[in-house]
Amino acid sequence: MSGTATDPAAGPPTPGALVRPGRFLARAAGGAAGLTVVAALLGLVRDQAVARLFGASHASDAFLIAWTVPEMAATLLIEDGMALLLVPAFSLALTRRDRGGDTQDPVRALVADTLPRLFASLACAGGLLVWGAPWAVGILAPGLDDPRLAVDCTRLTAVTVLTFGITGYFSAALRAHGRFLAPAGVYVSYNLGIIGTTLALHSVWGVRAAAAGVALGSLLMILTLLPTFVRLLPGRGGKPVAREHGSALLGAAVLAPVVLFVVSRQSQVLVERFLASSLPDGAISHLNYAQKVAQLPMVLSMMICTVTFPVVARAVAAGDREAARKRVERDLALAGTVVLLGTAMVLGCAPLIVEVLFQRGAFDAADTAATAGVMRVYALGLLGHTLVGALCRPFFSAGRPTWYPLCAMGAGLLVTTAAGLLLTGPFGVNGIAAANAAGVSVAALLMLLGLGSRAVAVRAGAVAVSLARPVAAAAVAAATGRLVTDLVAGPVPGLAACCLLVPAAFLLTGLALRAPEAVHLLALIRQGFSHDR
Repeated sequence: MSGTATDPAAGPPTPGALVRPGRFLARAAGGAAGLTVVAALLGLVRDQAVARLFGASHASDAFLIAWTVPEMAATLLIEDGMALLLVPAFSLALTRRDRGGDTQDPVRALVADTLPRLFASLACAGGLLVWGAPWAVGILAPGLDDPRLAVDCTRLTAVTVLTFGITGYFSAALRAHGRFLAPAGVYVSYNLGIIGTTLALHSVWGVRAAAAGVALGSLLMILTLLPTFVRLLPGRGGKPVAREHGSALLGAAVLAPVVLFVVSRQSQVLVERFLASSLPDGAISHLNYAQKVAQLPMVLSMMICTVTFPVVARAVAAGDREAARKRVERDLALAGTVVLLGTAMVLGCAPLIVEVLFQRGAFDAADTAATAGVMRVYALGLLGHTLVGALCRPFFSAGRPTWYPLCAMGAGLLVTTAAGLLLTGPFGVNGIAAANAAGVSVAALLMLLGLGSRAVAVRAGAVAVSLARPVAAAAVAAATGRLVTDLVAGPVPGLAACCLLVPAAFLLTGLALRAPEAVHLLALIRQGFSHDR
């Protein structure tokens, strides 16, 4: 393999570094996390623009119903579905290339077999969604009095079915090759496209400008990845490639479990929108703003697993199950620690966060109070969301069909639906958020208990013990945040104080409880910014 184990821009760690690729992973995670933070901040600017221009109203609800399409497409085609299918496939192809003996390049064979068919399938699916937008809106939000605006926005966002699919394909290929910066940067381009189009055209098109921005931003995502992807492809010379390497990848036996798992996971949002459509105008918007902000810690924690997933897949492909187990257990503990710190921030400081970010223009104090309440309830499920995202990767790392994640997620979805039906009436949007937290927590527990006997032999008990101390530290830090919120006057000074004291309380409590994950997190941050010596 070309590149070194310490250069994330040059390539993945060598096979001999699979057991201890610490410096490579730290630098790769650090660079990708930096771009993820930039993209997250731009995402907040995007949400602020929509909130300021349209508030929590029928127009914002219509856009957010259409937003369901890119939300589902991003999960299925960029973050989870495409990655779970293609990172193991490209990792296996790279392993075969390293071993030699093939008459043609396995990576080129995989691309030639899968990319054209994927493009054609997604183009047809996107066209079908444009045609069937009225029926789609009717299913997603049957309680809307006037669905026409939501239909128009859905037709504009339908292009993401194709563009996100190509983005996900390129991202998976680059990550398998050890390139993490470009895939992490796609959401920077995406959010810039949305923000620019919304600000430029909202006076002419209203909220449809935001939907058009989604379409434009998704095209910019492809352009962000295309140069690096083209450079990675082997030359055109040589014999025609065979189709055998990609045939199994798109077979129903492998494709169906992954696709259905991702759809069932994203269906939590569909259940929320369905239930909230019968509540007063603005309910869907309150849920959306709360969810977007509350899940920021999860996005950062998942970057750890995104960077290490190719390492786990390569270890499984090479038959090194022990290295895969150690890597997964460490990732679960570290990702859980990161998201629990974010959970403490949300639980302690939610009203200040929402007021500073959104309370201006059409978004008033009542919207702030409603959104902050939902954020705190959502935060109770953040650890479950992170564990589901982290655990699904080792389940699918071998590229073989497995139905257990779907069954676990299906059980969680049943809990979400049943709890939502029971709680929405008496508790409104807070009941919907509580149902989400309960359902995803059940799914996470089932996946953790089932992983050891079906994929990578992690020790569920050891993972639970490693997360117990960060949970306690998060409780103390959240209480600190609530105290700061009550004592410090003014939203900006209060939030600044929270940003200092909540992490300090979390870290000090973790150290007092002798939580190794807190020390490991600090060491990983220092290692990510250090230079090779």
